[in-house]
Amino acid sequence: MPEENEANPPTGPTVTPVRVVIALCLIAPFVAMLWVGSYAKIEPTFIGIPFFYWYQMLWVLISTSLTMVAYKLWQRDQRARKGGASA
Repeated sequence: MPEENEANPPTGPTVTPVRVVIALCLIAPFVAMLWVGSYAKIEPTFIGIPFFYWYQMLWVLISTSLTMVAYKLWQRDQRARKGGASA
């Protein structure tokens, strides 16, 4: 079995706190949209738009933000694993 050190980093999948945060960022929009009972209502309305619609549109923006955060965290994680400089 090969020895793992700085010259020979581990090659298998590694669960780190950063990767858990990435997974949560990517899973949260799915959970929010699949839990229909939480937003299947008319009130409160926002500028005359029922809650059912504006809640889903809000999640489009939230999902975009969470995906961007996950991507940036993934880039930082990959740079750190390869020993590069972090930005």
